[in-house]
Amino acid sequence: MEDVSTLKHTPLHALHLSLGARMVPFAGYDMPVQYPEGVLKEHLHTRAAAGLFDVSHMGQIVVRPKSGKIEDAALALEKLVPADVLGLAEGRQRYGLFTNAAGGILDDLMIVNRGDHLFLVVNAACKDADLAHLKDGLGSVCDVTMLTDRALIALQGPRAGAVLCELWADVSSMRFMDVTEADLHDVSCIISRSGYTGEDGFEISIPAEAAVDVTQRLLEHPDVLPIGLGARDSLRLEAGLCLYGNDIDTNTSPIEAGLEWAIQKSRRAGGERAGGFPGAGRILAELTDGVSRRRVGLRPEGRAPVRGNANLFADEEGRTAAGTVTSGGFGPSVDGPVAMGYVDAEHAEVGTRLFAEVRGKYLPIAVTALPFIKQTYKR
Repeated sequence: MEDVSTLKHTPLHALHLSLGARMVPFAGYDMPVQYPEGVLKEHLHTRAAAGLFDVSHMGQIVVRPKSGKIEDAALALEKLVPADVLGLAEGRQRYGLFTNAAGGILDDLMIVNRGDHLFLVVNAACKDADLAHLKDGLGSVCDVTMLTDRALIALQGPRAGAVLCELWADVSSMRFMDVTEADLHDVSCIISRSGYTGEDGFEISIPAEAAVDVTQRLLEHPDVLPIGLGARDSLRLEAGLCLYGNDIDTNTSPIEAGLEWAIQKSRRAGGERAGGFPGAGRILAELTDGVSRRRVGLRPEGRAPVRGNANLFADEEGRTAAGTVTSGGFGPSVDGPVAMGYVDAEHAEVGTRLFAEVRGKYLPIAVTALPFIKQTYKR
């Protein structure tokens, strides 16, 4: 258990307390896990209207080329990630992965082309290691800086666009993964049309001193509720999205994780900048030859959730191991338990019936397609 006295606070910490949040330690921060409405209502409200999340604990990193040429920063970053950074247009964002020499995943991140620099958003638990990794890999070509004076919030759900439009009308022209700078409540913010719930929505980077004002302005809207980590987790699980440390880690390759879509053609075998990233030998071989295990969706039969770390078997006696659950819980939008995990390739086909070991019993669970809900990004 983390010592509460040593936990860091986001710029919105006092606001969470004033809203009646239940706080928990998370990635070294004191974070809201839920508000008085409760996780179930927060989850369903986000799917129906708009939910507001504090994600200020995540790392916001600027990578600025010393030459002044964005191409130099892009090519330098490509030595650490298997994504096409050079081909990323100004004002656009792309999902990426830091890989290690063994082809495992050090972290997943968002990469933005801001014209004269790259802007990265990395996971809270990994951000110090990521910063060191970037400085070590890019330091001779780029200045790498962690921004410590900004908050980050996410506004997610089908009403998010209409809500934000009341503060900045031009938001309606943005499409999924667009990024721009705009004034909200007379505060210059970096806005991306993205998020981690499967819904349309936005992530908004705000100067720390103005974070409470902008956030309160959004919360005044009748369609918006504050949402904690509990609902954030169930929303991303229903959307089939990985949580670093649970569903992906240093022992997982991007191909095993079903994240090959994050490796663009230019970085694959035969591409103009094929390979050149850590673990490329293994990762590119797996793209061609396949893998022995794959991340899959899982739907338990009945109402009992199957949690992470539960072992999976091919038979109801638990004799033939088939894989492991990495994330699991109740999916309020699908009104039933949902899970993700890794299974041996021969058991990965949708419809395959397996058995999860839960407190000494073997509960039937079916391999299913991801995501569990229809994603509603504005393309």
